[in-house]
Amino acid sequence: MSSNLEKKLSMAYFSRNHENRRSALYSKAQEIMRISRRISDYLVPDLAVLNDSGNENESVYFTGDIVRHSNSLVTNISKAETEYFQDSRMKYVASVSMLTERLYRICERLEYTNSNGRDFLKILRHELQKFRKLQRIWKLTL
Repeated sequence: MSSNLEKKLSMAYFSRNHENRRSALYSKAQEIMRISRRISDYLVPDLAVLNDSGNENESVYFTGDIVRHSNSLVTNISKAETEYFQDSRMKYVASVSMLTERLYRICERLEYTNSNGRDFLKILRHELQKFRKLQRIWKLTL
């Protein structure tokens, strides 16, 4: 009987600690998602204007990419933490790393656009750097 109680207590301790680890990375990913949406909403009106030659600015598509990648970031973190098999978890971990790198590169690229909102991209890049630090620890715990 005490063995069963010990098992329940250890499972409760593990799940509580697992949720704490998840909440740090997961909440940072959600914060990045919110920031990227706001930045995209701010940049799109500036970048959607047609050039003098009648062509659209190609950078307007990168604003949608930061939103799409940040949404995928949250989804892949959730999948990695709930996946049972190690190989599948590592596939999602690799996806999270790839998405983080892409988001960072897109932010760098958008900083060269002609928009008033490009200064806000530095904030997103700073948050991505914090996310990378959390991500290193998260990888080791999976």
